[in-house]
Amino acid sequence: MNDRRAAWAVRAALALPFLVALVALARTHWVPVLDLAMTELRVRDVFGAHTPLIGLPGRIGNFPDQGSHPGPLSFYLLWPVYRLFGGSAYGLLVGAAVINVGAAWTAVWIAGRRGGRRLMLGVGAVLMVVVAWLGASVLTQPWNPYLPLVSFVVVLLAAWSVLDGDHLMLVPLVGFSTLCAQTHVPYLALCVVLCAVAIGVVVWRRDGLRSLAFAVGLGAVLWLPVFIDEIRHDPGNITMLRRHFLSPPEDPVGFGVGVKTVLAHFDITRVLTGTVTRNDDHLATLDDLAGGRWAIGAVVLLVWIGAFVVAWRLRDRRLVRLHTVVAVGVAVAVLSTGRIFGKVWYYLTLWSWSIALLAVAASVWTAIVWWERRDGRPLPLARVAVAVLVVAGVFFVKDAAMVDPPEPRLSRSLDAVLDDTAAALTGGVGAADGKDGVYAVVWNDAYYVGSQGYGLISELERRGFDARAYETYRVPVTPHRITDPSSATAEVVFATGINVAAWRDREGAVEVAFFEPRSADELAEFDRLHDEVMDELAVAGLDDVAEMVDSNLFGASLDPRVPAATEQKMARMLVLGQETAVFIAPAGTF
Repeated sequence: MNDRRAAWAVRAALALPFLVALVALARTHWVPVLDLAMTELRVRDVFGAHTPLIGLPGRIGNFPDQGSHPGPLSFYLLWPVYRLFGGSAYGLLVGAAVINVGAAWTAVWIAGRRGGRRLMLGVGAVLMVVVAWLGASVLTQPWNPYLPLVSFVVVLLAAWSVLDGDHLMLVPLVGFSTLCAQTHVPYLALCVVLCAVAIGVVVWRRDGLRSLAFAVGLGAVLWLPVFIDEIRHDPGNITMLRRHFLSPPEDPVGFGVGVKTVLAHFDITRVLTGTVTRNDDHLATLDDLAGGRWAIGAVVLLVWIGAFVVAWRLRDRRLVRLHTVVAVGVAVAVLSTGRIFGKVWYYLTLWSWSIALLAVAASVWTAIVWWERRDGRPLPLARVAVAVLVVAGVFFVKDAAMVDPPEPRLSRSLDAVLDDTAAALTGGVGAADGKDGVYAVVWNDAYYVGSQGYGLISELERRGFDARAYETYRVPVTPHRITDPSSATAEVVFATGINVAAWRDREGAVEVAFFEPRSADELAEFDRLHDEVMDELAVAGLDDVAEMVDSNLFGASLDPRVPAATEQKMARMLVLGQETAVFIAPAGTF
């Protein structure tokens, strides 16, 4: 097989699991909620009068005056596929898959450019391990912490290529770095430092200045919307980001936590066992992605340091430069992780897995070079790489065939009340006035902080209604989707749990849809868990948390004082869900 056929075989192998996943996802009607609903609103706005200039809202500043992730590039990249699929929610999933496959193919191209078929097969094998480990659920979601994961691998490879003398790789380095940094702010420091190192090397060598000019020009174009926002608004989003991170509201977790968190992602035994034993338990999958045991990670890191020393003594510049990229990545990862304040959510450090796997790959490559120089004969590495590619690919395909859309329970509950809600609005039930009305969507959510409320706005808009929110939610739903009681025709109220009964007693409110997501067995399980949680919180002296269980279960579960076993029970209650209803009420009732 020649190099071109081998390259296309690797690309096909990497794309196949994504195709399987998209077929599996097409079997279920999916309704986006929370961040993914906010994402769809912004993708829907692309190239219109309200084209987004910044990224998705984040935990930046104080709600409701919160900041957003740096830029809108992910929305622009999702838009063509989204429109190709008729502006459907499924189109978002396809768009995410296309972005990740495109990034994987770019990585294969870089590898072939730098080392021919041998390196291309090796990188293809490592990539397949990465994507099989992350899983189809993560890699088909257009959620901003997930969307840059494969693209960050391209950033690492492109940075190494520039250090190794391939200055043209500055262009994909800047392009993919921009995608990562704009989409999720934890990538910003990593990508800025890697780009700075690469550009510094090019300037120092005084070679590749044309590539540098192209890269700078590309970067200027891609970051232009961000600076337009900064000029048009006071404060602009750049200012809000700067203020938030230079003057954080809490003390950072510190260097020690940063080291342990990064080391936990170097536990490659978690990658192997998690990929092989993955099941359909969403919470278990997230627990795997959060990291492994930092002590094992420390051993892996020491092995990598030893490999770096060996590469230096071998005087193999390509290897030394690859190890240098890993070293820069590890250093920035530790420093930036130590600057996290508040809870270290698993999704804030997912990029650590890519750095860790690149460190392992660099160590293996160093061992191979050492052995081949000692033995004088090349090892049959192509067969090994193909074997890894195939085995990891089989596990990825298996995972892809069983994939569910994001937050399937929340999506199902929202989907179950949509038809009745739309019919009631069209029919003028209560205060409604058909599709000529302006509807303020509000929520009393006892269990997931209004996640489905954002989805309700998006779904009503999809069906041709003028659905909006009140001023408090101007950042999440975008300012042009805001109204006030004096301008709204009626309120569409999304209620869950104990709030359903309260709204049934509210004067002027008409119940138009109802759904109970739990079976009889699940209702009994929920009641049992509820009693156990309340008893355990009482024993722990957490009466204030107990008061939140029925009105804000998700918020109660986040309290760091809650015992781990109790938190798991609360998490299970969240998965089971609660009764859901929609009401139409006169504007201003809420």
